Amino acid sequence: MTTATLPAWSVFKQIFADHWDAFTHAHPRYDRRYYDGLVDKMLRCGDPEQTGYIEYRCAQCGAGTHRVAMSCKSSLCLRCAKVYVDNWVSQVSRMLHEGVIYRHIVLTVPEILRQTFYQQAHAVLSPFMRCGVRCLDDVYSRVSGRDLTGGYIMVVQTHGRNGQYNPHLHCIATSGGWDRQAQQWVHLEYVPYPMLRKKWQWHLLRRLRQTVKTPDIHRLVDTCYTRYREGFVTNVQRGDVPARYQSLATYLAKYVASPPISVRRIERYDGQHVTYHYRSHKTERVERETVAAQTFIGRMVQHVLPKGFQRVRYYGVQATKTFAKVKLLIQAALAKVKGIVQGAVQIIAPLSYRERYHRSTGRDPWRCPHCQQEMSVWRVWHPTYGLIQDELKSIARGKYASQTPRAAPTGSPGRTVRPAAGGIPVSLPGLQ
Repeated sequence: MTTATLPAWSVFKQIFADHWDAFTHAHPRYDRRYYDGLVDKMLRCGDPEQTGYIEYRCAQCGAGTHRVAMSCKSSLCLRCAKVYVDNWVSQVSRMLHEGVIYRHIVLTVPEILRQTFYQQAHAVLSPFMRCGVRCLDDVYSRVSGRDLTGGYIMVVQTHGRNGQYNPHLHCIATSGGWDRQAQQWVHLEYVPYPMLRKKWQWHLLRRLRQTVKTPDIHRLVDTCYTRYREGFVTNVQRGDVPARYQSLATYLAKYVASPPISVRRIERYDGQHVTYHYRSHKTERVERETVAAQTFIGRMVQHVLPKGFQRVRYYGVQATKTFAKVKLLIQAALAKVKGIVQGAVQIIAPLSYRERYHRSTGRDPWRCPHCQQEMSVWRVWHPTYGLIQDELKSIARGKYASQTPRAAPTGSPGRTVRPAAGGIPVSLPGLQ
């Protein structure tokens, strides 16, 4: 089988269907109910009879129907990743302070430590994120000469462009911080790159030594100080990101909320090997790689975070608990300062299923193809809870009062049931 004979999404599912059992046998770490559940939900995604569905029907002619499968919500599911990205963009856009410049900062982990992060993910990832916050607060305070608290939307990412394990932090950081003592917002024109590198190295290695207390870690830490004398690699996007920072969340979504690979990048699957492409960081060219199917599965499943782990967290003046209160203080402080930033942050609303469907197909899924009227929810079914809503049964129980009948659609015997007060008339072909 190849991508020429199966849709891209089906190819991804087929790889797991063919090789998941053999993969877990060869890698006992993933032979657990948690991972089996994620794979099972992903394999059943898109099948209404497996995941549940919402059925829409035209209330005017009764002929138009549209059934929508419920989301599987598996972190392995590339099909549901688009919904996650849209929701992430909307959530982040609501958490940006008007009048404040934000920068995209990346804090990386050297290759010598990646194996430790992979093996100790449950223990080190949360401290890893807090460590990034302390590092940036330290740098901001050193540069300004004041005790500043910045605002950070911190996202942990574990994969590089080719899908291999490469833990790093993406941070949407305010370009400045809040001086609590002076009740002022202090804007920083720049972040000194050499200082950030050295500070990040010191904070990360100190936290790692405190979290994983083993002789091997102490040796690795000493090696890092010797090998990386200029500090660890960091990247600070210059200026506001992008030039019109209203679209910052959309710009960053491809970096921080995207899955390890998209289905469009899978070029071929022959039953044993998978070929996919990616854009290399080093060459900035599209490169192709062919790996065994089990290797491909490993590159996907190794990025599943521990159960309950929050990939996106808010710190400092971005903390959700104090956001509203701090927002008023920042706006009052910025109003006293001229010429820092002008403009408002654009709130990006999450796309609904209807909007996503229309964008991808050009067709409104709720519009009846027969009479062009808008369809309404007719039936809701869930595999665990059973039939949640069924308008036909509601009608049979007398939920709607029957009034003057109307002719059924041509060639279909039936009657029209009208709601008692202001509801939608429902035409039911074949209902006697």
